[in-house]
Amino acid sequence: MQMRTLGKTKPLAVPAIGLGCMGMTPIYGTPDPASAVATIQRAADLGAGFLDTSDAYANGANEELVGRAIKGIRNKIILATKFGNVRLADGPGANGKPEYVIEACEKSLKRLGVDVIDLYYQHRVDPAVPIEDTIGAMAKLVQQGKVRYLGMSEAAASTVRRAHKVYPITALQTEYSLFTRDVEPEILPTCRELGIGFVAYSPLQRGTLTATISKVDDLAENDRRREHPRFDAANLANNVKLRGPLEALAAKVGATAAQVSIAWALSRGDDIVPIPGTSKPNRLDENLATLGKTISKADLDALSAAIDAANVAGTRYPGGQMKTIGI
Repeated sequence: MQMRTLGKTKPLAVPAIGLGCMGMTPIYGTPDPASAVATIQRAADLGAGFLDTSDAYANGANEELVGRAIKGIRNKIILATKFGNVRLADGPGANGKPEYVIEACEKSLKRLGVDVIDLYYQHRVDPAVPIEDTIGAMAKLVQQGKVRYLGMSEAAASTVRRAHKVYPITALQTEYSLFTRDVEPEILPTCRELGIGFVAYSPLQRGTLTATISKVDDLAENDRRREHPRFDAANLANNVKLRGPLEALAAKVGATAAQVSIAWALSRGDDIVPIPGTSKPNRLDENLATLGKTISKADLDALSAAIDAANVAGTRYPGGQMKTIGI
């Protein structure tokens, strides 16, 4: 398995392509738990056991599923989870209080059935708590041997700078794909200046860039994506049309649209690790096979120019969730 290194001050070697676990519990429809467990175990067998979960996914049930799947194979896993993405009385929010950091970690350790978390992210920044206080509490978890490396998710560049002064941030996790390039002007340059690795979640834009979703009816009735603006019927119709250059390049190089999308993310820098999510072993195999495809940097750069992310219709989250990012 090809490897990449996240971070320079406190580096962590991980597989070049990780595995997002959010969809292994009900959110994008109802997945098969047995298939999800098999997917995790296959990733471990293939040397690609860089798993990404969160205590927010299915109210902790996702961590419990991951815990069941990795029992007995912990030595094959690089385990990442997150805390602080909470639902408040008035909608989505964050909790970065130091005492909550400690409490959340203890609960995640128990659900995952492990003694230590390899990479622990602050899932969303709490605007009511100084980032120095939150990261300070996370650093104590490292000192106690409960966490090995620290990360942040969807944080503003200025916040990342402040956090990194308190304790080395190994990775920033933020959405990044052909359709979502918000990080390019400031976030990625800041990470590179500070020596922080970048974990790209939703590199397939929640399935749109796999070319398997073309209309709302392609989603199950209980699929959360139906609530996302980019999956509004009119917006989705617009966005599907933007896939033309992607599908053309996939046909040219003998790859799937998903593989070209992952290859594009990988080509943006060797400090970037995409974590496409799936609960199906065959999709995992497809994603990992990207590493064996020959797609030139020139072709991927041309694809980048051919798809203008500014033309993508709809925000990437519903309004309430959009308020919790970039803080």
